[in-house]
Amino acid sequence: MESYIKLSTLNDFIFCPKSIYYHNLYDSYDKSMYQEEVQIAWTIAHESIDQKTYSTRKSVLQWLSVYSEEWGIAGKIDLFYISEWKLVERKNKIDKIYQGYKYQLWWQMICLQEMWYKVEELAFYSMQDNKTYRINKPKFEEIEKFKEIISRYKKFDLLQPNWSQNNQKCLKCIYKELCDCYIWEVYPQLSLFE
Repeated sequence: MESYIKLSTLNDFIFCPKSIYYHNLYDSYDKSMYQEEVQIAWTIAHESIDQKTYSTRKSVLQWLSVYSEEWGIAGKIDLFYISEWKLVERKNKIDKIYQGYKYQLWWQMICLQEMWYKVEELAFYSMQDNKTYRINKPKFEEIEKFKEIISRYKKFDLLQPNWSQNNQKCLKCIYKELCDCYIWEVYPQLSLFE
C-alpha cells in the first residue's frame, strides 16, 4: 500500500521544498530552539483544537483525521460544523490569504468529500482579530494545479543542482538561519571551501 502525503508536508512544499527537510530534521527537537514568536503563539492558540476542547457540541468535529485514497493525501482538519456543512481552518493572524492557504483548505475539503461529508462552505478564521474569510471552492483549473503540485512533490530531488528560491519566502522562513539558500544570499562572500 502506498503511503499518504501529509497535507502539512504539501503546505511546506508549496512554501519551500527545502523546508520539508528542515521540518523533519528538527521535528524531534524542542521547538523553542527554532520557532519564532509567531509560530509559538499559533501553537498555544491552537491547543483547544489539538486537544478537542474547542467545543462540546457533537455537531462540531475537531482535529479530525481526513484522507483521500484517490489523491493519496491525508491530514487533519481544524473544525467542521456538520449542521452547516462548513469547514474552517483557524490561523493565529491572517494578514493575507496566500494561495497555499487555499490549497490547504481545498485539500481538506476533497478529503472530507471522499469520506462522504457534504462541504458547502469554506472559511479561514483569524483568531487575533476575530475575522472570518470565506473562500470559494476550487475551479477545474485549480484542481488541475493540485495534480501538478502533487506530481512535482513526488519528483522533487533536494540535491538537484539548479536550486532557486523566492528570497521573500526565505526571509519569512523559520529555518532561514539553518538553510544554505538564505546563508549564501545574505553572506555571498562565504565559501564552503575556505
